[in-house]
Amino acid sequence: MAGMADLTVSLSFLLGIVVFSEVAWRTVLYLFPNRNWIIYALELISTFQLCACTHELKLLAEIGGLEPRIALTLTFLISVVHGLSFRGAICNPTGALEQLYLGTLMRRCALTRISCQLIAAEAARRVMPHAWALALSDLHAQHSLTGFSCTNSPVNAPLPQAAAVELGCAFVMHTAAFNAEKVEEKYRVPAMAAVITILVYAGGHLTGAVFNPALAFSIQFVCPGNSFAEYSFVYWIGPILGMTGSLLLSDKVIPAISGKSTIPKHSNRLETKKMK
Repeated sequence: MAGMADLTVSLSFLLGIVVFSEVAWRTVLYLFPNRNWIIYALELISTFQLCACTHELKLLAEIGGLEPRIALTLTFLISVVHGLSFRGAICNPTGALEQLYLGTLMRRCALTRISCQLIAAEAARRVMPHAWALALSDLHAQHSLTGFSCTNSPVNAPLPQAAAVELGCAFVMHTAAFNAEKVEEKYRVPAMAAVITILVYAGGHLTGAVFNPALAFSIQFVCPGNSFAEYSFVYWIGPILGMTGSLLLSDKVIPAISGKSTIPKHSNRLETKKMK
């Protein structure tokens, strides 16, 4: 079980990742102001932050044996930090596909964002072992004994059930996001962080409750026990179907019944101009 020293080092790692990402973003913005491609740089930096932080949290939970209540508290807190620092980055391929369907992103922009997300996910997967190799804590040193790799499959259920878990989590997450504008602005980020934490609590023991294809590519696909196709079915197809179900409910089913769409006019919640 992770001791106080290990937890302190991991918290310092999380803080360092966030600070590094913030500095990187401000540097890019300072050096290249008013450039159209800045949003893609933000997508890269923010997705890297998300994946790198999740790598450390996963290490704490799986190898460090962190108590569930502490793990969930950290999940909520880091979700709040992400929500406050992403500034328009989507960091989730299903989110980009959702905005493509709604017309708030053009096809080229959506595909470029998804590419940036996957590149950042792979970068985080490759960078974190080098950070752990510094062995700043006993936990990191212990992790080096496995070659900084997973030892077990994160899928702890039959594949159809696991895919259904990811589908359900994505459905709930996207539906909550559609209705986020109904919440007072200062409470939106904590409210979404609470939804994420509840989903992790509900489905984490079965799949990790990732519901983000890019994040899953970074932290789950490297684990043994299942093939790339099986992981793709659970962590890519599941969330895409969940997002699709949420869209159909909010854009088709509810309007057909009530005559009113539940999707806000600017449903991406962060940008109000169509990206080209």
